[in-house]
Amino acid sequence: MDILPEPAKPRADDEALSSALVQSFGIGVRQLRRARGWSQERLAENSNLNRSYIGEIERGTAIASLVTVEKLAHALTLSPSALVTRGESINQENLVRGLKLMAIAC
Repeated sequence: MDILPEPAKPRADDEALSSALVQSFGIGVRQLRRARGWSQERLAENSNLNRSYIGEIERGTAIASLVTVEKLAHALTLSPSALVTRGESINQENLVRGLKLMAIAC
């Protein structure tokens, strides 16, 4: 009988990074929605999602599935990869901004 190895437990820095990416993805969705002059209700209608779920994504309290990313991207007339890339870019900008602030504080 084969014994499978236990899955690796996430490290604290992995969790912080994923949390930051979830936050940044939500910021990106909010920016794109507002740039179109849309309410959360309108984005929800166009993406066939619940308005409260849109709010949770934008606040970074919900992690969007791939299906949700696809629905949001379609509603915002982007590819799913472009939507995720926007979140990654915001995350990187925030990391750089944080490093600059740390350098100033030192």
